[in-house]
Formats: sequence, structure tokens, C-alpha cells
Amino acid sequence: MNGTDLSSHPVHLGLDASASVEPAFTGSPDWYAAYVDRHHEDGPQGRLVSLHAFKKSWDMWEMHPEGSEVVICTAGAITLYQEQADGSVAAIRLAPGQYAINDAGTWHTADVEGPSTALFITAGWDTQHRPR
Repeated sequence: MNGTDLSSHPVHLGLDASASVEPAFTGSPDWYAAYVDRHHEDGPQGRLVSLHAFKKSWDMWEMHPEGSEVVICTAGAITLYQEQADGSVAAIRLAPGQYAINDAGTWHTADVEGPSTALFITAGWDTQHRPR
């Protein structure tokens, strides 16, 4: 038996230490809405674990109002930008093996220095997006 590719099929970590393989990831708002529907019983305590490869910087900001997100750089280099409560922006450069935490309610985006990959552990409930 072969393992499942995390970049195409994220994992949901739910209540009672459960874990389940998610359908093929599309990145669309509909995929995220269906994710919330599938795991509504876990509420904001559930976590989405995903692996994403980037060739270009993000074109949007995102925010997770219900919980923190852990971002772990696994390849390349990523500069994570976090918008602070006073409107200033903090930059955190991540090399492979390094991580940062986006606190609940913190708007964030990222630039990449060439092809990069990151692992995300996200409180995905009610994630919001806005243009960069």
C-alpha cells in the first residue's frame, strides 16, 4: 500500500484525536466550504493539514479568525508577512525546517524566493481572504 500525497489530499485532524483524508484539493472557495460542511461537528477545534508548493508570491491576504495557523517551510525560502493590530506589517523569513505562527485573526500573506514548499496546520473554520 502506498501513502497518500499530502499536496493533493490534505488531512483533517478532528476531535477525539481523529484524522481523515480529504478529497482532492482544488483551492477553490467551494472546496473550503465543503471542508467546513464535512467537519462541522468539530467546529473551530478541527485542523486542516496541507502541503503547498509555490512558484510565485501570494496574490492575496488570508486570516483565520477561529484559531492559530502553523506555517513550516519545507523547501526554498518564504517570507511571511503578518499585519499587526496597529496596521504595521512584520516580516518573518523562513528557511527549510523553520516555522512561524499566524495568531488567530492575523491577516497574513507570503513572498517566495524561487520554488518553495510549506506545510500548513490551519484552524480553517471561517477563513477569510482579501486582495493583496
